[in-house]
Amino acid sequence: MGKQPVKLKAVVYALSPFQQKVMPGLWKDLPGKIHHKVSENWISATLLLGPLVGVHQYVQYFQEKEKLEHRY
Repeated sequence: MGKQPVKLKAVVYALSPFQQKVMPGLWKDLPGKIHHKVSENWISATLLLGPLVGVHQYVQYFQEKEKLEHRY
């Protein structure tokens, strides 16, 4: 009823430093992948970037108004 040792086989994967094509699928059809991501997530991107651009524009307008305020 004691513990019996179990033989395990280990598999080790390694990349050769001379291997040139490590991830060939990453750059394959890159414009198509970007277009797919943009067309799939344009609503989320708009909802994220819209308020950020609006706040930035408001801050720029407010700072410009503050700079010109002393002239009057």
